[in-house]
Amino acid sequence: MEKQGDFFDDYANDDSALKVNDGIKQPPAINPYLKDMPRRRTRTLSVDQYMDGILAGNTTVLSQAITMVESLSPDHRKIADEIISRCQKASSRRDSMRIGITGVPGVGKSTFIEAFGSHITGKGHKLAVLAIDPSSERTKGSILGDKTRMETLTRDPKAFIRPSPSAGSLGGVARRTRETILLCEAAGYDVIFIETVGVGQSETAVHSMSDFFLLLMLSGAGDELQGIKRGIMEMSDLIAITKADGNNIEKAKVARGLYASALHLFPPTESGWVPTAVTSSAVTKEGLDDIMAKIEEYFALVRGNGFYLKRRREQARYWMYESINDSLKNMFYESETIERLLPDYEQAVLEGKLDSFAAAEELIDKYNR
Repeated sequence: MEKQGDFFDDYANDDSALKVNDGIKQPPAINPYLKDMPRRRTRTLSVDQYMDGILAGNTTVLSQAITMVESLSPDHRKIADEIISRCQKASSRRDSMRIGITGVPGVGKSTFIEAFGSHITGKGHKLAVLAIDPSSERTKGSILGDKTRMETLTRDPKAFIRPSPSAGSLGGVARRTRETILLCEAAGYDVIFIETVGVGQSETAVHSMSDFFLLLMLSGAGDELQGIKRGIMEMSDLIAITKADGNNIEKAKVARGLYASALHLFPPTESGWVPTAVTSSAVTKEGLDDIMAKIEEYFALVRGNGFYLKRRREQARYWMYESINDSLKNMFYESETIERLLPDYEQAVLEGKLDSFAAAEELIDKYNR
């Protein structure tokens, strides 16, 4: 019996359609000359140049200054501290609205922010969106994809979007987000959105740097009051039920009633504000006016009764202690003694020769000597 391979060999001659020709050699996926190309380095400006650009509303200089603030380089930190100090004086003269926005995964935070952000800039406000992207615990990298999800808002001349990696600090909130807020306010942005990575530990940090806390929720996802921490609801000044369009309108109305009733069970707020719930749709734009009206009503109340300034001062005190803790931690790990001893102690803990708590106490004791 003739083998199948012999059959194809017999017919795969020059005139046969069965003949396989050599393909075109594909170019390499990475440019082989990339390593030889000169790298463009961003020129470090002076503090005066940074400030001139920030105060003029130059978004390029503002972005460079934020990068300087986020840098871990000691040389950059000296420049950043001076920029922050001067921006704090400039931002204190501006009447801004800092709005923290969070929500459960899948609630559509980016879609909502783009729709609501465009609504806000349409009313004459300048908006800065500080979107916090989660960093990988394994690679320490972040996708930073918020700009790709907010195409319309990215092109808005009255909007500035700055995605930042959480870098594992403050429960998911970027390490220098509060300083970035000051820079944006100095640049003339009177509305600041601080978007968190989702419901979790980071909301406490965002609440400590915002004036108004907006919680986004979905309807029709099972028991409406499950899957959300009581503490986050207590921090909320307003709950917005998103995706209230199409066949989901009635479910959204039911969810709004449930959340509004739940909010009334919490103790009265120190500000005198009574939190409630509304429905909204980023597609039809329904409910965006209601949310804006609630925010304006809130700020009118807290500015009138003095809570606005009181809260800002309490937040400044909170971040003083956070800065002390952060600086002490950095000083500890940057110590030559600790850098020398830490690998041996780490290995001893891994091998079970030393208890982790005892190792920590010994290292701290050696640091303090």
